[in-house]
Amino acid sequence: MSASAEVFPPGRTIGIVGGGQLGRMSAMAAARLGYRVHILNTAATSPAIEVAASATIGSYDDPDTLKAFAEKCDVVTFEFENVSAEGLALLEHYRPVRPSGAILQVSQDRILEKTRLAKAGVALAPWLVINGPEDLEKLPDFGFPVILKTTRFGYDGKGQFRVANAEELSELADLPYPLVAEKKIDFARELSVMVARGLDGQVRCFDTVENRHRDGILDITLAPAPIEPALAYEAQNMATKIAEELALVGLMGVEMFHAFDGTLLVNEIAPRPHNSGHWTMNACLVDQFEMHIRAVTGLPLPPATRHSDAIMHNLIGPDDMARVPSILAAEGAALHLYGKNDARVGRKMGHVNTIFPKGALPGELALSSILPK
Repeated sequence: MSASAEVFPPGRTIGIVGGGQLGRMSAMAAARLGYRVHILNTAATSPAIEVAASATIGSYDDPDTLKAFAEKCDVVTFEFENVSAEGLALLEHYRPVRPSGAILQVSQDRILEKTRLAKAGVALAPWLVINGPEDLEKLPDFGFPVILKTTRFGYDGKGQFRVANAEELSELADLPYPLVAEKKIDFARELSVMVARGLDGQVRCFDTVENRHRDGILDITLAPAPIEPALAYEAQNMATKIAEELALVGLMGVEMFHAFDGTLLVNEIAPRPHNSGHWTMNACLVDQFEMHIRAVTGLPLPPATRHSDAIMHNLIGPDDMARVPSILAAEGAALHLYGKNDARVGRKMGHVNTIFPKGALPGELALSSILPK
């Protein structure tokens, strides 16, 4: 059996590159299945290290550190995209990396990402590559308003520049070229799907959900999304096409825009557990983290069945953390804290899943009364 197809049963060691909250919750799911987890992180203390069996501390790019880390693991995965694809390529020399370094490279580069998404046959917002200042002259013909996005390392609204008209172009200086220009889409809602694909090609999709943001950061997720079943199925079908095009082994979040004209457009992918999948921790028998661990190790993937409706609400910064006592007293609220000490403004400190009987998710008018205050 080739290393790329090897199954790792419980009792083996999973390496996770990155020590944040996604690594933490992945490690907890792995431990529940009987795996040991070894973390690679740049700092000796982190949310994931708190719950892992062991850790290697060092740079994600240092060859000696990567080799030492790999020697302590049987299979490797990662918890965020902002790690070196070159480093993961070196890790692949020693151990299987799932999802692959090639998929990570796709998700790290917006130009490559959009090219591969188009190849998968899914719809995208109109886009244009801006290689330098001279290409900005193409934007009036392309059409305003547009969003200029850095090709690498953009998340939670970072690395984006909104341009409403030609006059605003003159105000832009020292842009980090190349950029991707995207036509600004008027959309009714943002949707996402968590999709897992196993070694055997089995694909499982969790329910399509709706995401709502505050200050560019995910605020709440509604599970399931309050949309027609046909649209929810279309979103899952698009996520499946992408997983198969990329030969995914692991879990991936697929973000989409539902435009006012009814069109469903893929925005971006994240080949890892995702904030918009946290609702699964209390509304599904097998959550996104266990599904990811199962896919990475080669275990069977069970149906991604939802047994309850849910609203996931991120806890961001000191104001949200001040509400923890009332959340703990709220009926149907499941609190998940990430073990972070410094509740800075804009920092994700945890989340709360509010659970309802299946089919009973309240409508929009009731939202303000059901989210814990």
